[in-house]
Amino acid sequence: MTAAPALYDVAVVHVRTAPLRHTLRHRTYMWLIDADRPPELPFLLRPWARFDPRDHFTGLAPSVRAGLDAFLAEHGVDLAGGRVLMLAHARVLGYVFNPLTLYWCHGPDGALRCVVAEVHNTYGERHSYLLHPDGAGRATTGKEFYVSPFFPVDGRYRMRLPAPGDRVDLTVQLEREGGRPFTATVRGTRHEARARTLLRLAVRRPWSTLAVAAAIRWHGVRLYLRGLPVQPRPASRRCPENHR
Repeated sequence: MTAAPALYDVAVVHVRTAPLRHTLRHRTYMWLIDADRPPELPFLLRPWARFDPRDHFTGLAPSVRAGLDAFLAEHGVDLAGGRVLMLAHARVLGYVFNPLTLYWCHGPDGALRCVVAEVHNTYGERHSYLLHPDGAGRATTGKEFYVSPFFPVDGRYRMRLPAPGDRVDLTVQLEREGGRPFTATVRGTRHEARARTLLRLAVRRPWSTLAVAAAIRWHGVRLYLRGLPVQPRPASRRCPENHR
């Protein structure tokens, strides 16, 4: 099983093919951690990497793992203490935005039991999908959550989510009637989670989580100015402590 914690220097690409063609690219870095054992950083580095249970699931659990276990229990899944690997952005200087957090959930025998994909939008809302990937990491699920203001809540996601190793290589495609109008990929290389590595990445990608949120909003403005209509947003699913 993949060792954790680790850092991944990644390129995130969003490709929209309909009704307008548009591409978003940005570089950032993400953490792979054991959900039961978040990394313990030296005091001076803690502002650059903090994992807060308020940022995941209901935001009310005492730990990220407790929030995950409560979500799984609602869906009839008990990991019996098995290991969970979590891929996410950490809070950087008090701010975090995680468009996609992934949890690879194992049983006590080490076998993969399921994957949870937790999606956040820029309205402070979040939603989690319980997935059962095949041996290649492929899974499908119906879209149940408002993410982009330019797509309604319909269609299906086709995902390829193999657990990270020396590299991370993830794909999420939105499938609607008539085609696949949106594809997102996350690809990058693994680095040991050392203080000097974190400092190097923090210098190269300053305010990394704020930059991710800003890039998504800026590209949304560009699409709106190009005439792409905004789809109505369903009732809010905002979590009480999100982004605080």
